[in-house]
Amino acid sequence: MNGWHGRMLRVDLTQGSFREEVFTEEVARKYFGARGLAIRVLLGEMNPKADPLSPENRLILATGPLTSTPAPTGNRYLAIAKSPLTGALAYSNSGGVFPTMLKRSGYDLVVVEGRAEKPVYLWVDERRVELRDATRLWGRNTHETEDAIKAELGDDVTVACIGPAGENLALIAAIINDKHRAAARSGVGAVMGSKNLKAVAVRGDLKPTLYDEAAFRSVVREANTRLAADIKKGHSMRIYGTSYVPDVTNAAGVFPTFNFQLGQFEGTSRINGPTLREHFLIRHSACYGCPLACARQTEVKAEIWGEKYAGRGEGPEYETIGSLGSACGIDNMAAITKANYLCNELGLDTISIGVTIACAMEMFEKGILTEQEIGRPLPFGDADGLLELIRQAAYRQGFGDLVAQGSWRLASRYGHPELSVTAKKQEFPAYDARGLKGMGLLYATSNKGASHMAGDTAYTELFGVGKKIDGLAYEGKAQLTKHFQDLFTLIDSAGLCVFVTVRYLADPVNGYAPAQITDLINHATGADYTSESLLQAAERVYNLERLFLVKAGFSRADDTLAPRMAEPMPEGPIKGETFDLSRLLDEYYVVRGWDANGIPTRARLEELGIAEWA
Repeated sequence: MNGWHGRMLRVDLTQGSFREEVFTEEVARKYFGARGLAIRVLLGEMNPKADPLSPENRLILATGPLTSTPAPTGNRYLAIAKSPLTGALAYSNSGGVFPTMLKRSGYDLVVVEGRAEKPVYLWVDERRVELRDATRLWGRNTHETEDAIKAELGDDVTVACIGPAGENLALIAAIINDKHRAAARSGVGAVMGSKNLKAVAVRGDLKPTLYDEAAFRSVVREANTRLAADIKKGHSMRIYGTSYVPDVTNAAGVFPTFNFQLGQFEGTSRINGPTLREHFLIRHSACYGCPLACARQTEVKAEIWGEKYAGRGEGPEYETIGSLGSACGIDNMAAITKANYLCNELGLDTISIGVTIACAMEMFEKGILTEQEIGRPLPFGDADGLLELIRQAAYRQGFGDLVAQGSWRLASRYGHPELSVTAKKQEFPAYDARGLKGMGLLYATSNKGASHMAGDTAYTELFGVGKKIDGLAYEGKAQLTKHFQDLFTLIDSAGLCVFVTVRYLADPVNGYAPAQITDLINHATGADYTSESLLQAAERVYNLERLFLVKAGFSRADDTLAPRMAEPMPEGPIKGETFDLSRLLDEYYVVRGWDANGIPTRARLEELGIAEWA
């Protein structure tokens, strides 16, 4: 088999056992990659209504056929499970070095089930597998954990692990790999913690074979040439990483401010890319083999910014700036950067923790929460309160115990769920849906709750990739959203990163046909996909995920948005704009081939060749 190893490692933590399973090329081609092979496991083996923190839940670390290949950004993996935050699916994406080493350890997927009696970590070295005692690592942060494992196994080992947040089952806990990269969303870190699994360490040089390496590398050269030309012209992502985006979203009036009450933040110039570059940047950095190098190694120097903000690490990225910064009314880049470091060290999703604290700040300012209940005053702009609550949330201490459960549970506890800016109980990314109708529909219908990584229509609505589409228009957004959801499913499953792929490998002008992705996958695997059949494979996966949600009890009633999106934007470029989901949801279901309750029809499932899963 080419591209895929055709092997899955199954680990039963309850029994302390593991075994290797193989899957056929026919299965690989039908279910394609990371998300497809994983949903096949979840649907086939567990009750979708199971408690996400029970031993029955599976934690799947999945790679794709282009992971660990020379494909531009061919270095991603996903952590996949039933989400404890939403009750829907989690498929959290991360880069770094770990994904390549995971694939080169000899497996396409690692499926973890059960619960260990005491803390353990999984060690995979070129298909040699071992469970090791991790009692001494329990309670350590992610940096300390990685350093300890490397001291034991060698510096050539890569590590994905949880911090105290995952150990303490914070519903917004992340899995951190390579110290600074996060499979962050939907509580995958809590699933890992519920299994008493502290870390996964991998090493290997079992590279997947390519069906036609010469043709594969020719496509890679063409894509890299386009990217290099763009970089030479001054590509914003290369100069600033994603930290250039606050200026774009703020100008458009969709930059989340004061818990999404506003769409413009007066302090944007103090928390944008130029500020990060001038005062905190050490150097650019990249995931393994990536030509873009969009990450930023940074430092907050104590002698300049004060000891309480001092630290060194990576980031912050745009979403972190939006959630820990403008959403909380904080314009102190040193504090935001320190908060980002803390989230990585403690193992927390920066988006959910930031928007949850923003929700708490609004509740405090409206008198719903008191200083006594929180343990301190918590007005918007309170940078020190932000840092304190991040620490408390990771350890489930004091008011942090509520913060660790996300904003929907926090606001609902005090009788104000309308102040939680979520979809399916997951916090919004840093794009206000009132100004980007495709993003709003995406948030509402995503299989993982609100997430820009489930199909980011802002590429066209805001950034004009391929062509600029009016973000305020409702027309065409059902089809647009479906296209991007399917495209991102394909990108995830292939093992690619969206940053380069959407711009340089896909074709967002002509129906989002992934022409070069198709070539890369065919040259890697020997499959004979057309652009249409490849997107159909992605649609097959998306519908299987929807079936999981339906079996878990989800329906049309759950395809909703935060009530705030129905409130007119009070000021700025999109003043008066609301989001009317009723104008899009029925059309979206028709485009998807689902019934009026959001359930895939028998006809569509038969067309996709998956009717047996209904």
